[in-house]
This record gives sequence, structure tokens and C-alpha cells, in this order.
Amino acid sequence: MASVNVGDVIPSGVFVHVPYTPELEEHSACGIPTKLSTDAWKGKKVVLFAVPGAFTPSCHANHAPPYLAKVPELKAKGVDVVAVVSANDPFVLSGWSRILGFKESILALADPDAAWSAKLGLTVDLSGLGIGLGKRTTRYALVIDDLKVTYVGVEPDPTQVTVSGVDAVLAAL
Repeated sequence: MASVNVGDVIPSGVFVHVPYTPELEEHSACGIPTKLSTDAWKGKKVVLFAVPGAFTPSCHANHAPPYLAKVPELKAKGVDVVAVVSANDPFVLSGWSRILGFKESILALADPDAAWSAKLGLTVDLSGLGIGLGKRTTRYALVIDDLKVTYVGVEPDPTQVTVSGVDAVLAAL
């Protein structure tokens, strides 16, 4: 059960990501990881969706691509930042974001050890699957306005994309 609710102020946290640069397009560069604090979202409207893992079936095919396709609709509703968060490392998220074509449209944020998601009560232990996934972010979406949560959509089944999908978020904006 999530411990974050509409009206809550998000806990402070620091993500790691590889900012998009044109050099990354050649796929011979890895980029330089940098840190992003949730403090950067002060005064902004943020749509943050979380995936258990980059390159995993539902995340790769059903969750992230619809967000990318509808970034213009999100921006038209006043969203300043669209970001995806996962417990993967920043290089994996950078590679995944390049394959999907995020460029500067969606920030791909690493949540090391799912620490920030754990503060929200939004982690899942996938070690029982036997494929090395371990503790991960569960599948969820948040709308954050000036660091305050205005929408929470947590999937009851992390293999499905319903309340954390872009259409649910758009309807809530």
C-alpha cells in the first residue's frame, strides 16, 4: 500500500541521470551522470511515472511509448517536466531513453536502490521471479505541483498499465 497521498508534499530525494546531448545519438558515448534533486521541481508541475525496469516488456512497450507520444498534450495542460523513474542505473536508463527517442522530452531518472520510491511506499520485490530483478520501483504515476502531490496512480498489478498510464494522468490534469 502506498504511503503517499494526494495533498502530501513529496519527500526530498536525489536522482541520477544522464542529460541528453547530441553526442549520445552516435551511441559511442555514454554521457556523464549528474544528480537532480526534487528541489528542482519547486514551482513546477511534474508528471512522474515509474517503471520496474527499463527494457522490460510492459515498461518498454506499453508504459513509456504512450507518454512520449503524448508529451505535447501534457505540456498543453501546464506540465513543465515529464520524467520516468526506475531503480536501474543511470547508464541503462540513458540507453533505454535513447532507444525510445526521449531526447529532451522525458527525463530518465535513476532511483538508486529504489530509495526515493521506498520513502513513498512504492517499491516491489521482484526477486521471486528468479531473473535477477530484486527490489524495484513499482509501477506508478504521480502528478506533482510545486512539490505537492495532486494525483497518485499505483498499479495493483505491476505488469499492467492502467492508473499509471498517460491517459489516466491526462484525465487527472
